[in-house]
Amino acid sequence: MCTTCGCGAGEVKIEGPHSHHEHDHVHADGSRHSHGHGHEHSDELAHEHPHAHEHPHEATGEHSHAPGTSSKRMVQIELDILAKNNAYAQQNRKRLMERGIFALNLVSSPGSGKTTLLCKTITLLEGQPVAVIEGDQQTTHDAERIRATGAPAIQINTGKGCHLDAHMVGHAMEQLDLPEDGLLMIENVGNLVCPAAFDLGEAHKVVILSVTEGEDKPLKYPDMFRAASLMLLNKIDLLPHLDFDVAAAIAYARRVNPQIRVIQLSASSGEGMPEWVDYLRQGVAGARAAKQETVAGLKQRIAELEARLQQPLS
Repeated sequence: MCTTCGCGAGEVKIEGPHSHHEHDHVHADGSRHSHGHGHEHSDELAHEHPHAHEHPHEATGEHSHAPGTSSKRMVQIELDILAKNNAYAQQNRKRLMERGIFALNLVSSPGSGKTTLLCKTITLLEGQPVAVIEGDQQTTHDAERIRATGAPAIQINTGKGCHLDAHMVGHAMEQLDLPEDGLLMIENVGNLVCPAAFDLGEAHKVVILSVTEGEDKPLKYPDMFRAASLMLLNKIDLLPHLDFDVAAAIAYARRVNPQIRVIQLSASSGEGMPEWVDYLRQGVAGARAAKQETVAGLKQRIAELEARLQQPLS
């Protein structure tokens, strides 16, 4: 279950020879069941999703996600889910840091133009190592579009699930040929609600708002815009044909997140794309520098320990 909307997890499918993995599910009453997926994982953390099929109000007047389950119990289950997700995210982040990979989590409503933007971006990066993880409830269409650009991509189908989580992404990373000192872009399931709560191990969340949507989206979905470091205002080539207030959209985004950066662009016309590509290149350079600094620090620490071992005992 998603901690926000209560949707079912469904059967997660990841492309590749080991496309299934084990999920340990927690029902709303605390009972568990597992369904096997045959993909081994080195750690012992369980991937938990309480199932909530209804949303009745109990006799006490408290809102409960499932019959017979108190609000207090549901809150505890949700905290457990997020804690386990965050542990997986930290594992992902460590692996990415060790390889100097700059990872972004791209989030938006359906139809904002994420995949088209990704395809155009990969072309403009001109040789920059990049890999993509695609998230959708069904089909591999988007991953196929990415692979047509020459970049490696793997598809995660979440079934009834409304978002990617760190456990899914970790398995996908194992099957991808992640580029050393490169870029990993994760296209999340189209949803401006639930992905806000789930850390995938990325450096930043990037929220994409199309001018074909309402400029008040940041006010309607504040958690997502608050969680994002960057907002891409996409499809600006269509502005002459629309009644969309750009200044209001940016003001609303900064009302909920004063620190959010905004890039206005169009994947179709190319306007604003150089600023976006420069942002990506700077991020990749920063991840590479951080890896080198970490390696240098480890080497220095090893040298200090070796020097201490060579000193005579007093």
